[in-house]
Amino acid sequence: MGEKNTEILYGFHSVYEALKAGRRRFETLYITRNRSGKRGDKIVSLAAAAGIKISVTDAGHLEKLSQSDAHQGIAARTSVFPVGRGSDILPWIKSRQGPFFALVLDQIEDPQNLGALIRTALCTGVDCIMIPKDRSALPTPGVSRASAGAMEHAQIFIVTNTAATLRTLKENQAWTAGLDAGGDTQLFQADLTGHLALVVGGEHKGIRPGVRKECDFLVSIPITGPVNSLNASVAGGMAMYEALRQRTMNPGG
Repeated sequence: MGEKNTEILYGFHSVYEALKAGRRRFETLYITRNRSGKRGDKIVSLAAAAGIKISVTDAGHLEKLSQSDAHQGIAARTSVFPVGRGSDILPWIKSRQGPFFALVLDQIEDPQNLGALIRTALCTGVDCIMIPKDRSALPTPGVSRASAGAMEHAQIFIVTNTAATLRTLKENQAWTAGLDAGGDTQLFQADLTGHLALVVGGEHKGIRPGVRKECDFLVSIPITGPVNSLNASVAGGMAMYEALRQRTMNPGG
């Protein structure tokens, strides 16, 4: 693999989950000399079993490679994270059986928020995540770390036009629910079963007007007290868990 087609994963969870997921090609595993214990041994064992080159190095080298001091003594040079494109969405839909649950993120810019949303999505039965290619955090090694490695198992599509993506989903029987503080349907009264695309807007301006127009309904989260808004990843997490609750109670709906 050439360096242009690779990136540096770092941190225990990102590297470990990538090894387990088997979706990346590993060129080299880097581990510091003092990295010992069960966690380090687990990663080394997996890498050795897969025939991956293991390089023992020092913390300074890992910090330079990862451009972060949060490497936890473990990093790896791997192929870039595998994403789908907008043109892949329709074949993906056609290949599925039963209701699908898509998370559509409209310009989430903070990698920590993106990582948290991806992790929650993996915990709540979301089948795929759609992210615009512009003005949005993308599935980088930093986001993998923020997701505690959950990103390595996620089906992520990078789309050029979020509104057009929602139209494609609606043409294939999906209801599109936008999470919006001004929504006239409260979260716990919304029907989040069946084919569903849950849209979560960006941290600063929420869902863009053109994307909002493609939402079949807007859902608000009830808030009491002096604070009038929630962090995007917290709000998205609440909505995903409510969808999971409903879909568990009505699995065929």
